[in-house]
Amino acid sequence: MGQSGGTNPKGPRCIALIGPFQSGKTTLLEAILARTGAIQRQGTVEAGTTVGDGSAEARHHRMSVEVSVASTTFMGESYTFIDCPGSIEFVHDMRAVLPAVDAAIVVCEADERKVPQLQLALRELEELGIPRFLFLNKIDKADKRVRETLQVLQPASRVPLVLRQIPIWSNDIITGFVDLALERAFIYKEHAPSLVVPLEGEQLDRGKEARFSMLERLADHDDELMEQLLEDIPPPRDKVFDDLSKELRDGIICPVLIGVATRTNGVLRLLKALRHEAPGIADTLARLNIKPSSEGVAFVMKTLHTAHGGKMSIARVLAGSIAEGAMLTGPSGSADRVSGVFKLSGQATEKRGAAGAGDTVALGKLDHARTGDTLSSGKQAPAQVAAVAPYAPVLAMGMSSKERKDDVKLGQALHKLLEEDPSLTVIHNPETHEVIGWGQGEMHLRVATERLANRFAVAIATRPPTVGYRETIRRGAVQRGRHKKQSGGHGQFGDVVLEIKPLPRGSGLVFDEKITGGVVPRNYIPSVEEGVIDAVRHGPLGFPVVDLSVTLIDGSYHTVDSSDMAFRTAGRIGVVEALPQCQPVLLEPIHSVEIVCPSEATAKINAILSGRRGQILGFDTREGWTGWDVVKALMPESEIGDLIIEVRSATAGVGSFTFKFDHMAELTGKPADQIVSARRAAE
Repeated sequence: MGQSGGTNPKGPRCIALIGPFQSGKTTLLEAILARTGAIQRQGTVEAGTTVGDGSAEARHHRMSVEVSVASTTFMGESYTFIDCPGSIEFVHDMRAVLPAVDAAIVVCEADERKVPQLQLALRELEELGIPRFLFLNKIDKADKRVRETLQVLQPASRVPLVLRQIPIWSNDIITGFVDLALERAFIYKEHAPSLVVPLEGEQLDRGKEARFSMLERLADHDDELMEQLLEDIPPPRDKVFDDLSKELRDGIICPVLIGVATRTNGVLRLLKALRHEAPGIADTLARLNIKPSSEGVAFVMKTLHTAHGGKMSIARVLAGSIAEGAMLTGPSGSADRVSGVFKLSGQATEKRGAAGAGDTVALGKLDHARTGDTLSSGKQAPAQVAAVAPYAPVLAMGMSSKERKDDVKLGQALHKLLEEDPSLTVIHNPETHEVIGWGQGEMHLRVATERLANRFAVAIATRPPTVGYRETIRRGAVQRGRHKKQSGGHGQFGDVVLEIKPLPRGSGLVFDEKITGGVVPRNYIPSVEEGVIDAVRHGPLGFPVVDLSVTLIDGSYHTVDSSDMAFRTAGRIGVVEALPQCQPVLLEPIHSVEIVCPSEATAKINAILSGRRGQILGFDTREGWTGWDVVKALMPESEIGDLIIEVRSATAGVGSFTFKFDHMAELTGKPADQIVSARRAAE
């Protein structure tokens, strides 16, 4: 993975493969590895024989559920390709690697339904200023001409999609392509380099027309080229390639190449475009505002816990050199010693020598390193390259180990799982004593549970998390609470009179006292309050009671038998006996919800919200996103539970939402009766 004899000023390059779900990214990685000789035979996703998608979960579901990394060489130069998941549920893995890559290949197909997914992928690259090629895959199955396809795909990109190749057709079958920059025609050969053929006849005319369109796009940012076109002067080929390279790196255009990854068609031309036009590590350092350094600097793209190698940090070396035994300091100031430097090929690792600037490797046993950290061999904590915060989670599940003996093991496994995937969140609900796992969708959580079983040998039971119902009262009452017990020796005596009243929503519990004449000694009043707090934890309907005031207005005591415990018990008895008289009513939490979706799905989203007792507040266009809307609504927490499943179904997998607590609202009638009955049955 070093620089081929020091002759390549760009150094080893790192390229991300991203794009819509099932567009062929893993197959393209396999084709690249086969074409460059890194593997002897090209595997398939269907057969589970690809270098990428090597985990048990990826092969079971036949989809990428985490990044796969593989390195190879092409024409004496070193490349690492990172195959990123296409599903929005695993998008954080993609977002975590992007800051440190040199360029991206966006893999897509001629499918209008996937334009929103393509837009999500391109937007990430656009925001980070990462140069990108678009590889139009499965061109043999397209039902539109390439230029028509580009018109369909263009709304997904903020910059022009510039066609670099056009297909050669024979009897409605694509047999090759014309390279518009080279002005050459190539005929595909099965798993072999394409054959150069003369460009003549109709192909020559189509090629000239398409090339002129490409040059017009390039001339938008090159006055010299514009003058040559206006004067009908053919621009030199080197000039065209220089413009293509510069405008790619400046993020002004997105070049489009075509092919069929399953047959490696178009792969060689894609690799040559990367070799000549994609930026190298120096350009990436400039984009990240990092100065070249003699100290080793690395960015952690992904954390893995392997069965035999322990913790591994997949990292891009940005500067200097990192060897086995090096001490690396992270953002917290903690330092770890590198136990080994490894080359990656999917699930396989191979020990190698020191990694230099540009190399992408796995670093062994950096206990303090986290995904997204910038590490340095210097003694000071380095400046951080990027902060990639996960998207807000959208689906929750309660989880527990199936066997009590695995409780500690589950905690350790969850810690490792969260290190590997920061887009997972685990919280402990102190009220219900539940462990709640939050994720980016149904498949995301399913894969998490499979990893717990497959890799950490922890079988878990899952269930919907408890909804935060409360109850309150509609009217007040005055109630005496008396606790008297005599059992030899000192007895127990506490006597209180409590006035209970409802309060406005959101007031919680307010305790007060209006004792005169010392009928309840002041040192016992805090104990009365503790008893009141005990009582409202579980109201007559089975839920915590809120929004009420409890005032101690009278009582009596015994000089010998009264105690803190007796008055605490009396306070609890008074409230427990009073609440059923106060017309208790169930409260359910209502959240404000914002759903983002493609505009053509907005009507479906409105119907989903209405069907889930949502109160639609309105919708607006999503700022900065052509063809997207934001729908705002108020919705009960109980209806938000699996909302994301319907939202994703209605939006071809790209819709999402955020939510936050807004208020508590009364719930009456049959729904309330069912909730109360279920609560009592559970008790």
